[in-house]
Amino acid sequence: MKTDIEIAQSAVMKPIKEVAAALNISEDHLEFYGKYKAKLGQEVQAAVKDRPEGKLILVTAINPTPAGEGKTTTTVGLGQAMAQIGKKAIIALREPSMGPVMGVKGGAAGGGYAQVVPMEDINLHFTGDMHAITAANNLLSAAIDNHIHQGNALRLDARRITWKRCLDMNDRALRQVVVGLGGKVNGFPREDGFMITVASEIMAILCLADDMEDLKARLGRIVVGYNMDGEPVRADQLEVAGAMALLLKDAIKPNLVQTLENTPCLMHGGPFANIAHGCNSVQATKLGLKLADYCITEAGFGSDLGAEKFFDIKCRYGDLKPSMVVLVATIRALKYNGGVPKAELAEENLEALKKGIVNLGAHIENMQKYGLPVVVAINRFGTDADSELKLVEDYCKEKDVTVSLCEVFAKGGAGGIDLANKVVETIEKADGSESFAPIYDEKLPIKEKILAIAQKIYGANDVSYTAKAENEIKQLTALGFDKIPVCMAKTQYSLSDNPKLLGRPENFTITVREVRVSAGAGFVVALTGDVMTMPGLPAVPAANRMDIDENGTITGLF
Repeated sequence: MKTDIEIAQSAVMKPIKEVAAALNISEDHLEFYGKYKAKLGQEVQAAVKDRPEGKLILVTAINPTPAGEGKTTTTVGLGQAMAQIGKKAIIALREPSMGPVMGVKGGAAGGGYAQVVPMEDINLHFTGDMHAITAANNLLSAAIDNHIHQGNALRLDARRITWKRCLDMNDRALRQVVVGLGGKVNGFPREDGFMITVASEIMAILCLADDMEDLKARLGRIVVGYNMDGEPVRADQLEVAGAMALLLKDAIKPNLVQTLENTPCLMHGGPFANIAHGCNSVQATKLGLKLADYCITEAGFGSDLGAEKFFDIKCRYGDLKPSMVVLVATIRALKYNGGVPKAELAEENLEALKKGIVNLGAHIENMQKYGLPVVVAINRFGTDADSELKLVEDYCKEKDVTVSLCEVFAKGGAGGIDLANKVVETIEKADGSESFAPIYDEKLPIKEKILAIAQKIYGANDVSYTAKAENEIKQLTALGFDKIPVCMAKTQYSLSDNPKLLGRPENFTITVREVRVSAGAGFVVALTGDVMTMPGLPAVPAANRMDIDENGTITGLF
């Protein structure tokens, strides 16, 4: 079989104006980025606002291996399969971050014959959204240090500046830095640090904002730190919210691309799910619901991270009512959760599979707690044994959950027809949009919300807090930041905060080490375990395999 990039490079793409025309979008409303990419502005949203809404389908997954389990591939393949059974569907995805593209995973636009194209553009600079977010973030950082240098009228406490610079690259050396060295002309020295762009609050704001007016208001509410009296200092006090919004004037518009089979795809925003809220933009999802009968979207990593935040943060702010969940599972990830080392996952191992399958059970039950029906999609790999596949299928039947063997990686939309039919049947039989509800009331105290997530979703007994986190919760509560949702920063490899506790851990306590407010985005961030907001590169980065020849042909991207 060809590599992903070879498949993508041989794709027959339609001009993006033809993809848009199939959605009844006028060419006059497209902002072209070459022949195969376009942005959709407010004119499109205005033109479709009176159309009926389609059904919202969330694709999520079990706890993954480090390589991922094909959640995006399944999302893309399902969209293609919907077209093959005569349904009008659109996909809504996140944009890839350059950090993991160059780090562990390589390209992140699906895989095999279920990809979004043009793959090289999407995985590299795309339409520049990541750069715009980076620039807006770092403009605010520059304004903070300039304000202190120019006299510090706001009396910012340099020891309590919470805003960090960002870069869309995995670079552990930048986690903690000192700025302002070199004498008086360079400002005041202070500790600072970088986070990856997709962990920036600007990214979260962009993905939760309804429009430009809402974007500017949210940018202005960003808390950059505290003054000498312990009062929060916001971005609008530094008078740069307007300039930040200006830098984001194009990034706020959803991007339209297509799959290998020309199914339309809205790709917009890309916050990480283990350190941010893990969903594409509210604008793109709402637009997708107006443009097709089925809008298929995904949320990062396992359902304990991406899906929980999709339901408790994004759906709450966007007033979204999902109809159902597609839960992606792989034989290799279940064996990994059963204790099999990564190097041995290709070998048949029914005992490990039986041990690890409890992880699938936990994710099924968690999604049902939101009042939603679940279809399990087994993303088939070439190394899967028939006996292993049967074991998982039987397990799902025992759980009274619909299961589908999905082969979209190898076969494209044709490999997802069974899944597409079962998704449609499930929605027709038991549409969950009426029964859907978040698992906590956002008006509850911070600790009660964290406990609800820890117990109901992770399966923890309790939550413990460091002295630092205790003080931060008291301060945020006193400042009125306690009645907004909670965004949990946690490892993606376990239901717990310890990546080594695989399967379905029991009798454990979640430890919250730090609590921050993202006032512009509208949530409190609780950091657990050792999760980092700036990842590092592995021993052998994916970038080591990448190259471009004299003709501009890219190799090794995926």
